[in-house]
Amino acid sequence: MPEPEPQGLRERKKVQTRLDIKREAFRLFDRQGYANTTVEQIAEAANVSPRTFYRYFGVKEALLLSDDHIPPIMEAFANAPADLPIIEAYRHGVATFYASLSPEQRAAAIASERMLYEIPEARGLLYSSYVRLIALITDALKRRPDAPADELERRVIAGAIVGILIAASHDNPVPDSALDEMLTILATRLTR
Repeated sequence: MPEPEPQGLRERKKVQTRLDIKREAFRLFDRQGYANTTVEQIAEAANVSPRTFYRYFGVKEALLLSDDHIPPIMEAFANAPADLPIIEAYRHGVATFYASLSPEQRAAAIASERMLYEIPEARGLLYSSYVRLIALITDALKRRPDAPADELERRVIAGAIVGILIAASHDNPVPDSALDEMLTILATRLTR
C-alpha cells in the first residue's frame, strides 16, 4: 500500500482540532448525556469558540457521523486493483482507510459509531447515512471494471453491501469479524 501524502501544518491542525472537539464532546456525552450537552459546553471544553465548532461540524448531531470517512473509503474502493472482485474491492477500501488512521482517530471513529447506536436521538442519522452510502457505492461501482453497467444492478449490489453493514453493526458498532464473515457470504453468493 502506498504511503499517504504528508499533510501540511494547516491540515494537521484542522485534523487535530476536529479530533479535540470530538474527544471533548464524547467525554461530555458520557458524563452528562447527549441531550444535556450543549454546543457551547463542547466548544469550551475543546478550547474553541462555538463558531469554530459550527465551522467543523455544523450541528451537534454531526459529531456522531463519520462523513469524512466515506469519501476516502469510496475512493480506495473504486481504485482497488482491477483483479479484485467487487466485495473484495470494498473490503480493500475499508481496510485501506482504517489503516491510515492514527490510534486517536480510530478511537474517535469507534466512539462515534458506538454512540450512533446508543443515543436514541441519533438513530435517525443512521438511516440517512446508510441511504447516502448506497448512492455513493452505486456511483463508485461505475469505476469498477467488473461492475454491471446497469444502474439498477449496481444499486442492488450497493444495497446488499449496506444491508450487511446494517446487519453486522446493529448493537455492534465495529463488527470486524462479523462484517468480514458476512461479506464473505455475500461474495460467495454473488459468484454463484
